[in-house]
Amino acid sequence: MMRLFWSSRSPFARKVMVAAHELGMADCITPERVVVSATEGNPQVMAHNPLGQIPTLLLADGSALFDSAVILEWLDSQHGAHRLLPADAARRFAVLRLQSLGDGIMENSIRRLGEHQRGPLGSPPHAAAQASRIACTLDRLEREAEALEVVTAGSIAIACALAHLDFRHAGLQWRNGRPALDAWHARFTERPAMRATAYRDEH
Repeated sequence: MMRLFWSSRSPFARKVMVAAHELGMADCITPERVVVSATEGNPQVMAHNPLGQIPTLLLADGSALFDSAVILEWLDSQHGAHRLLPADAARRFAVLRLQSLGDGIMENSIRRLGEHQRGPLGSPPHAAAQASRIACTLDRLEREAEALEVVTAGSIAIACALAHLDFRHAGLQWRNGRPALDAWHARFTERPAMRATAYRDEH
């Protein structure tokens, strides 16, 4: 049995668990909820991942994998059918590019949340820049929504990123002016893997 340092609030952890469900491997992973923050290290996590970040996957032999992209690729390699990361180079890099866009939305979403949580010490210009990067990426994805129809590492990352915007930044109203992306996300959200991994604001 593998162990996953995880949080129900983390989009990167959710990406890993959605992938595990899609590959039929979720039952092989025991999620262990941990708390990590930008201001304080978690000794339990850092004992296995010196970056102190989640998700971190502990394999049966005691070794650790991180970050989410590495874990997802490892899970896909264990499945053996290249379901989420195609073996063909051209298709693979197209999927990796989409995954980078999804991961980038997540990163900016988390950073923007951090600025808000700093209260009066937060930086409105930084928060505005993060919102601008998110909006620009969403506009690109609106034009490329058709490429998301196949379940891959890319479409999983983007679905988890959009759901995180709903979870943490509803005020951005990311659906406005993006009907194709909205329709795709509504369909993808109904997948069992997404329904089984919904964000929860646990403390």
